Amino acid sequence: MTLTPVRTAAELRALPGAARRAVVMTMGALHEGHATLVRAARDRVGPDGTVVVTVFVNPLQFGAGEDLDRYPRTLDADLRIAEAAGADAVFAPAVDEVYPGGEPQVRITAGPIGERLEGASRPGHFDGMLTVVAKLLHLTAPDLAFFGQKDAQQLALIRRMVRDLNFPVEIVGVPTVREDDGLALSSRNRYLSAEERATALALSRALFAARDRLAAQEALRARAAALPGAQGRAEDRAEALSRLGEARAAADAHAVAQVVEGGGAEAVRAAARVVLDDAAKARTPLTLDYLALVDPDDFTEVEDDHDGEAILAVAARVGSTRLIDNLPLTFGATK
Repeated sequence: MTLTPVRTAAELRALPGAARRAVVMTMGALHEGHATLVRAARDRVGPDGTVVVTVFVNPLQFGAGEDLDRYPRTLDADLRIAEAAGADAVFAPAVDEVYPGGEPQVRITAGPIGERLEGASRPGHFDGMLTVVAKLLHLTAPDLAFFGQKDAQQLALIRRMVRDLNFPVEIVGVPTVREDDGLALSSRNRYLSAEERATALALSRALFAARDRLAAQEALRARAAALPGAQGRAEDRAEALSRLGEARAAADAHAVAQVVEGGGAEAVRAAARVVLDDAAKARTPLTLDYLALVDPDDFTEVEDDHDGEAILAVAARVGSTRLIDNLPLTFGATK
């Protein structure tokens, strides 16, 4: 290992200049998800650019009773992972380097988006997150900053802050990295026992069930559009088939009618709830915090007849560990 941590803003400013600089912000305990971000950053800036990884456990974004003290701190391993993935430097400052003189009196406020979902469950979390992201953007002065889509609400808020406050940086979202069994990679996964981990798989299974339900709905919409007399009401076609004794065709037409006439967002939510409800009955139960199907711009719940992009987001506790996950979905793709 040749990387040594950069500890101060002065050392950071002394790094060699480069054509382009990218930053990957982390709280340490790096895993393959973080390595994927570093590799994406390296690809974008090229061999002549600089990739900086920040490792800082930010106290401002932890609320009372959260896991600040037990959050894993594994800097030596982090340095090895960052270097292997292509980082040029790891900025690992002390708290008083980031917050000289104590907690800042002036902070970034997340606004209405920051009060929903994660913000409702963790009051003040997003204000603390945006404050440290703003400070680290100033300190690292990147052209690009890379964040994982697993933290979808965080990513949306960072993009909004950069746009609203005119930060001269491009924010790049990188798709969620998952284990082979579907569990989204997270530094908190290490807290899970084997039995708790089995229960935690319900988060990704719920999202995938919802995705499959949406795919089925979109397929039915496409078939409805291709049926003879497609301009007529699907329910009328179903009843006509039933009177002719075409039971299987009638059942299919009724399914088409349900999708075409009734929208589909609630059916997608319901498919996820079935999986989560089963996990709540496990020997090591899942305790649901929220399941929400939201507009990616403002994180408000979408209507049942929603068309376009959406994010299905879930948060739950398994044992003492709180986990989040999400999946982007597109409604009306076959219209």
